[in-house]
Amino acid sequence: MVVHRFGRLVGVGVVAAVALAACGSTATATSVGSSSKVTNGGVAYFGEAAGQAPNYIFPFTPSADFSVADTSLFEYLMYRPLYFFGNGGHVGINYSLSIGKPPVYSNGNTTVTIKLNNYHWSNGTLVNARDVIFWMNLLKAEKDNWAAYVPGDFPDNVVSYAAPNTDTVVFHLNHAYNPTWFTYNELSQITPLPLAWDRTSLATPTPGPATSSLPDTTTKGAEAVYKFLNSESQDLSTYASNPLWKVVDGPWILKSFTTEGRAVFIPNEKYSGPVKPHLKEFIELPFSSNQAEFNLLRTGALTYGYIPLSDLSQSSYIRSSGYTLEPWKEFGFNYMVENYSNPQFGPLFHQLYFRIALQELVNQKAWIKTFLKGDGSPTYSPVPNTPVNTFADTSSRHNPYPFSTQLAKELLLRHGFVLKGGVLTCEREGNQADECGSGVKRGTTLSLNLLYSSGVSYLGEEMAQFQSSAAQIGVRINLSEAPYDEVLSDASPCSPSQAACKWQIAYWGIGWEYSPDNLPTGGEIFGTGAGSNYGNWSNTETNDLITLTHTSTSIGPALDRYQNYLAKALPVIYAPMPVDQISAVSDKLHGVTQNPYLNITPEEWYF
Repeated sequence: MVVHRFGRLVGVGVVAAVALAACGSTATATSVGSSSKVTNGGVAYFGEAAGQAPNYIFPFTPSADFSVADTSLFEYLMYRPLYFFGNGGHVGINYSLSIGKPPVYSNGNTTVTIKLNNYHWSNGTLVNARDVIFWMNLLKAEKDNWAAYVPGDFPDNVVSYAAPNTDTVVFHLNHAYNPTWFTYNELSQITPLPLAWDRTSLATPTPGPATSSLPDTTTKGAEAVYKFLNSESQDLSTYASNPLWKVVDGPWILKSFTTEGRAVFIPNEKYSGPVKPHLKEFIELPFSSNQAEFNLLRTGALTYGYIPLSDLSQSSYIRSSGYTLEPWKEFGFNYMVENYSNPQFGPLFHQLYFRIALQELVNQKAWIKTFLKGDGSPTYSPVPNTPVNTFADTSSRHNPYPFSTQLAKELLLRHGFVLKGGVLTCEREGNQADECGSGVKRGTTLSLNLLYSSGVSYLGEEMAQFQSSAAQIGVRINLSEAPYDEVLSDASPCSPSQAACKWQIAYWGIGWEYSPDNLPTGGEIFGTGAGSNYGNWSNTETNDLITLTHTSTSIGPALDRYQNYLAKALPVIYAPMPVDQISAVSDKLHGVTQNPYLNITPEEWYF
């Protein structure tokens, strides 16, 4: 499930790409820097993606804030998920950095038992099974406010859960599920929460050891706790001072935070995980534009930054200034999303012929070569081609709808559209093969609004090319741009009756990064009613195939059927996936790995 996830809808760093060869990097695929001696101390400065500062701290994230900036690059530093994903540059679960030990499935895969590793909160209390129950109680009560929620899936598929002792959690499921899927996509969503948060106001006394009467144990109480914690998370100015957020189990704790997103972390002295921080401070710096970030990088003030596309000509200078360059590849796919609930164009988006025509206007090979400078991968289905993984099959590597303005125009003309004033207009209303399709009214003109993220040059170039290709066949694309967070927020799922449901096509430019749903089965983004199903795609065949990936005893064949179908059904307009960024890491900094889920582990870094 994620933009976003995490995911990206998760959302992720929007930075242009460049071929590794062009950068002249000598770094390995998984690690930047090496040293035979670890030196403690020092301060590392990390450049946030332009316009993508963290703005939500409570690790129960709603759709509007479900981005890597808030989760992988911020919340996870302080509040560790039950299971951590990514081992160096490799796709998969990392049990060595997880609070939970490998889950044990029994009773025909209907019972899951999890033992916890020995972690402690910074207030001295044990991270125990009751903290997992606390998360589950909030999820049961407020599932619609959890961005990764998919109706029928977690927590709906859990009949009961209990903590028989302090280090054991047991889940009883409504029927058998594939263990890989349930671990990667359901248990992966859990973040144990400290009982110090189980309150409805800051004035409430800190909960004591007796947990039977805590507010989260009733639905009404859990709703009140969530309302309070969500409200506290809205006050960015108090992130570093609020006593709630100082109770952490991760390796870092906030020393200071500005509303612009400058986050200063110091080591959590009571961190009980396997790798204690070596740095004295870790600082994330916000930027209003890629150029602002690059200007600081050129001065040598950033320890870990990135090179914008517009400044690739200065790669040699950056290397000579003491940086190693390496593309950061994420496990995700890219797309533009249509609003199937839009009262005017929703019926048109529901027509497969129209979705095919739009897809045939995307020249993925040319976009990668020209706008991404060769460092991107084509997207033909929701299952990523890169990094190398065992999930993508043949359908994810071949384009069923290659770029062709001629074929796109012929398709629209065959389905009842005619050119009027240079714009294609529906002339033949109805459901027959040569008509516009159900709900598409006669006189509907193909003049569509497309909102995309501002501040990134390659996105503007892609959209200008898309607009130009569309204009050649009589489709008018009206472009507008806005900051990334605004695009993601405006493209939230909606119903036709809502005033905010007027958006038509949205493109935040970095698609979806698979986290916390780390197996690319798509329930969180394409399941009917899913929290991150931004366009409200609802399709019975899709739901059935997603369910098959959840319940089949063999993931491979089920995942193949799913991706084969969605490669041709086009629930979204597939677009090339850029690398997350071309990282520039100081040669003085060691221990850096570029995680395919975009998680960072600065506790492993050292000078």
